[in-house]
Amino acid sequence: MAEGLARHMFGNRAFVQSAGSSPHRLNIRALKVMKEIGIDIISQMAKPVDMVDLDEADVVITLCDEEVCPLTPPQVERLHWPIADPVRAEPDQMDAAFRASRDEIKAKLEAFGRERGLFE
Repeated sequence: MAEGLARHMFGNRAFVQSAGSSPHRLNIRALKVMKEIGIDIISQMAKPVDMVDLDEADVVITLCDEEVCPLTPPQVERLHWPIADPVRAEPDQMDAAFRASRDEIKAKLEAFGRERGLFE
C-alpha cells in the first residue's frame, strides 16, 4: 500500500521502491482498500529487501512494527513509522485494519511530501 500511495502522490518527483523483511503475495484486502481511493496496485509485487539497493536510496522509510526492520546503510536517511500490520487483525476486523493502515501511511506520506517539496 505504501508504494502505491507514494507513487500516486509523488509521481515522477520521487523514485519509489518497496520491499519487505519477509514479503508475501499481494493481499486481496490491500488491493480492495486501495481501489476504494482510486489506486490500483495489482501490478505491484512483494520483494525481499535484499532485492533493493539501499545504498542508492536517499531516504528509507520503514513501517515495521512488530516484525524485524531492515538495516540501512549509515549514509542513508532512515525514517521509522511503526504501523501495525493489518494482517494481524482479527478476521472480522481486517478490512477496517487495512483501511486504518492505508490512511495512516497516506497521512504520513502527505506530511513527508510537504516537508520535502514533493508536491507541485
